[in-house]
Order: sequence, then C-alpha cells, then structure tokens
Amino acid sequence: MKRKLTPKQRKFADEYIKSGNAADAARKAGYSKRSARSVGQENLTKPDIKQYIDEQMAEIASRRIMDATEAVELLTRIARGEEKETVISSTPEGVYESQKEADLKTRISAVKEILKRYPGDDRLVKAQIRKAESEADIAESKAKLLRGGKDNRQVKTDEYLEGLKAILKDE
Repeated sequence: MKRKLTPKQRKFADEYIKSGNAADAARKAGYSKRSARSVGQENLTKPDIKQYIDEQMAEIASRRIMDATEAVELLTRIARGEEKETVISSTPEGVYESQKEADLKTRISAVKEILKRYPGDDRLVKAQIRKAESEADIAESKAKLLRGGKDNRQVKTDEYLEGLKAILKDE
C-alpha cells in the first residue's frame, strides 16, 4: 500500500535523509523557521514519514552493499575473462591506458571462490582445476625462460655441473 505524503513531507524526509537534522530538514522543506524544530521532531514521529525514511534508507543501503548474487556474477565474469582491468603504461612518448583480461591465476582463484559456494565433491571439477593450475605454472615457467630466467631444472643442472667441476678439480 502506497503512503500518501504531501510534497512538503516528502521534501522533509528527503532532506532529513541527507543531513540527519530534523530542524534543518524542516526549514529546507519550507516549514517556517520559528516552528522548524518542533515540526521536524513531530514529522519524525508520524508513521508514514518514518516508514518512507526507513524504506529510502534500506534502498540506499542495498545499492551500496554487494549481495551474494552480485558477488558470484562478478566472479563468473572474472573467471570467463569478460571483466577487464585497466592497466596504465608509461613510456618516453607518454602515458597509455589499456584494458586486459585477468591473468590465469586470478581466473583460477575466481573459479575456486565460485565453487566454494556450491558444495560437493566433484572429481571432474577438481581435475579441471588441477589441469588449469598446471597450465598456468607451465605458462609462467615459459614466460620466465623467455625473460632470461632459469627454471628449477636448469638450476639443478647448473648445481650438478658445478659439483662435478669441483670434483674434477680436486683430482
């Protein structure tokens, strides 16, 4: 059932939501300056005005706070690579802004977060996650090699060769 507030009462309620001050809200709504304080307090006791204020405050709160559905939708967009991240690059020619998808680790993390909300021991899903994590590790190792770094096998091989050189030097 829709409450009937006068335009002045609605203006009072809206101003009260903004400031939290009943007297100030009454003055801004058009009530006389002399009676603003008492009218403001009286308006706050009227059920229709109070209910309107409570509904507006609840609506404001619901818009500001993410609910579970929104959270899962965001995680899904990240996992699918639909959510883009702004990256700012600086070069001698200037500063550039670009959009990029989330990296594999972030996407895997999003998938894990989604799956936490759906209990069950699905071995296929776990295998797919393991596979995706392995692919991410391989891609990371390849990227490191391309940048000139060494992976664990190379480090172990180098240590082994150094050990052999030391043994040969002692003989």
